[in-house]
Amino acid sequence: GMRRVWKQEELLDSIRTARREAQSAFGDDRVYLEKLIENARHIEIQILGDMHGNVIHLGERECSIQRRHQKLIEESPSAVVDDNLRRQMGEIAVQAAKAVNYYSAGTMEFVMDKDRKFYFLEMNTRLQVEHPVTEMVTGVDIVKEMLRVASGRRLRYTQDDIQVKGWAMECRVLAEDPGMNFMPSIGRIIGLTTPTGPGVRIDSGIYYGSEITPYYDSMMAKLIVLGETRGEAILRMRRALEEFRITGVATVLPLHMQLMNSTRFQAGQIDTTFLEQNFEYNKKPGTENMKIAAVAATLMAHQRNQRAILLHEGGPSPWRLYGRREALDRRIR
Repeated sequence: GMRRVWKQEELLDSIRTARREAQSAFGDDRVYLEKLIENARHIEIQILGDMHGNVIHLGERECSIQRRHQKLIEESPSAVVDDNLRRQMGEIAVQAAKAVNYYSAGTMEFVMDKDRKFYFLEMNTRLQVEHPVTEMVTGVDIVKEMLRVASGRRLRYTQDDIQVKGWAMECRVLAEDPGMNFMPSIGRIIGLTTPTGPGVRIDSGIYYGSEITPYYDSMMAKLIVLGETRGEAILRMRRALEEFRITGVATVLPLHMQLMNSTRFQAGQIDTTFLEQNFEYNKKPGTENMKIAAVAATLMAHQRNQRAILLHEGGPSPWRLYGRREALDRRIR
């Protein structure tokens, strides 16, 4: 039921078409008009409120790198939000939350045009996937604060306590094939190596042997890094992505690496259409070699499991079996 209208004479026909589609899909043909923001950036403000009327904001997150309108990379702060704009957006988010007596964690989402004018999009009344980047730059444990608020306690922070330090970035690790239009990938994790080190955080739901099924969301893990600057965060993310290895299913890890190496991304020249209009994914060379390596790894894992079963059940070791075979051969001779 959504239509883009570029000319006034197209408006009535577009409304009629949208109403027919809405009636067919939802049984309700009401429509509304909104301004189309081209090449928009997706900027959101994290808020925290308690049951006593206190509400604060924890700065912004940039979520413009998306596929199919779903976020892939988030960072905080944003490359286009200065202190004045952050204060303005934060104050509006806090006022909106207070107007509805909201408490707990929430997110006010906005779209921003090329002139840095921003427009309210929606409010998410929950803890969002990308909350770790805010935790990294503010030092606030958002989940802990949610639990405190739910028990009736007051916020431990005032707005003056919130300081954004450094630059955090998050890559969503999805079981999808970017070379096949982000087709979901299913299978078993037969190899897993996660990055470690200062300024690196992993929020993961997978382990060696995990079964990736078609019944749940494709996100397997989140890789978050912290640097003093955006450039340092990108370098740290590149290093972490190099260390991150998942075998058994296709992932978006190669795409994330190519994005980190993109000059436009490094310069912060991004918007919500970046992947579709300003970026071309190059299928990583040596894909066939990787498939061969995956098969070899599977066979090795199978052999290792078989040996483990023999030893666990008290069966003879491979050395003893070899010795018996040699002795039998000598007797036959």
